[in-house]
Amino acid sequence: MSEIVTFSGQATHPDDTEYGDEASYTRLLRTVGERVKNLRARKGISRRALSEDSGVSQRYLAQLESGSGNISIGLLLRVANALDFKIEWLVSEEDPWNSDLSMAKYLLSNATIEQRAQVIKMLEPQAISNPKSNRIAFIGLRGAGKSTLGRLASDELKIPFLELNDEIEKVSGIPVHEVFALYGQEGYRQLERQSLEQTIATHEAVILAVAGGIVSNPQTFNYLLQHFHTIWLKAAPEDHMSRVRGQGDERPMAGKPDAMNDLQQILFSRESLYARADVEVNTAETPLNESLEQVITAISKNHFLA
Repeated sequence: MSEIVTFSGQATHPDDTEYGDEASYTRLLRTVGERVKNLRARKGISRRALSEDSGVSQRYLAQLESGSGNISIGLLLRVANALDFKIEWLVSEEDPWNSDLSMAKYLLSNATIEQRAQVIKMLEPQAISNPKSNRIAFIGLRGAGKSTLGRLASDELKIPFLELNDEIEKVSGIPVHEVFALYGQEGYRQLERQSLEQTIATHEAVILAVAGGIVSNPQTFNYLLQHFHTIWLKAAPEDHMSRVRGQGDERPMAGKPDAMNDLQQILFSRESLYARADVEVNTAETPLNESLEQVITAISKNHFLA
């Protein structure tokens, strides 16, 4: 008996439940949709830009993000259920039958929080007694004050200040905007990780300002958190926008009537990630000297410097 599929990606077969657990199917579609939506927001990519880059229509992307398609994902889940097999095993590069890594993932997923912490501690490099050393990183959206406060704190504390984007330009040999043009987001993220590793290898004491989108790559962001004391410079969307425009950069608003809404969505989607920082300093409607004082106090109070 054939199955009828609507444009929305929902199966309309009268005996649909015989093909698998419909609740599991719905949960998977919603999970995939949420992950696509959140990742797009964290990267600051509009649906239109994603459509152009991927060749997938905006209408379909909207359906995917709402959890109403793709029917092929649902069919894949049904196949996995019928085989009593995890769906991630079907798409993983690792062969679950012959891979120690797959077995380790399975065991770790069923471990307690304490057991996971012990495993992570065992696997971390032992050569570095203090992985964070005297390194401090400022995170947050563009316009939060990372560069300005970073330089001022550097002068106050007598330790070097670096912009990670400057380090990316040194590694690549070209300006950051050309990195994006030539290699896209993926190429930029690879250079970002490489530059971060190089900074850690060459600086035991440094204040680093990183781009706001570093949180969109979980591996690189976790690596940053492991090797830097982190300070989230928090501000309101209006502050971010006005400060960037105050620097003479009109690109955030140029040809984008919904620029403020987009900025609010990006900030909202990243807040839980920025909140993983060791310290939060709110720079909204705060004079620069007061923000600097808060930063220096936070560094001292939390013993970020030996």
